[in-house]
Amino acid sequence: MNIDIVGLLMIFGARILDVSCGTFRILLLVRGRRFIAACIGFFEVMLYMVILGYVIGGGKPLEIPQLIAYCGGYAMGNFLGAFLEERLLNTFVLLEVISERNEKTFDMIRTLREEGFGTTVLTGEGRTGVRYVIKVICGRKDIQTATRIIGDKGFVFVSDVKGVWGGHFRMKRK
Repeated sequence: MNIDIVGLLMIFGARILDVSCGTFRILLLVRGRRFIAACIGFFEVMLYMVILGYVIGGGKPLEIPQLIAYCGGYAMGNFLGAFLEERLLNTFVLLEVISERNEKTFDMIRTLREEGFGTTVLTGEGRTGVRYVIKVICGRKDIQTATRIIGDKGFVFVSDVKGVWGGHFRMKRK
């Protein structure tokens, strides 16, 4: 039995790189970075196919046009799947804003509510004093509108919400 140690190490290393790219690509998709995820997916599957061709094809390289077509289809499938998820699924996110207790923050809260965003305000304490924690659950498509209103008036983070019921949600304006 003739074992090609260099070939085995190449396969092992390539799979580490391939799976690492896949993990990173999925995390990018979850965070809405579909273009970068699609680009990574292109190279991820190219690496996979080259190594698969090496293992199954006995070291014979794959045809470049076929490899590019397969990898391009995989990358476009990632991009399209993320696009469809964003457009078709009614997903919600939680925007949390930690902001100073001042008139600018009061104006921001008032504007969010006037624009139809359900806004819950909690009082907290930060390193330099009293802060407001403003919670807004909205559709993913409304993030841009809400963040435009919020501007630079606080520390903002967005997290996915598994499910919601009750409360007040922004309706589309006609």
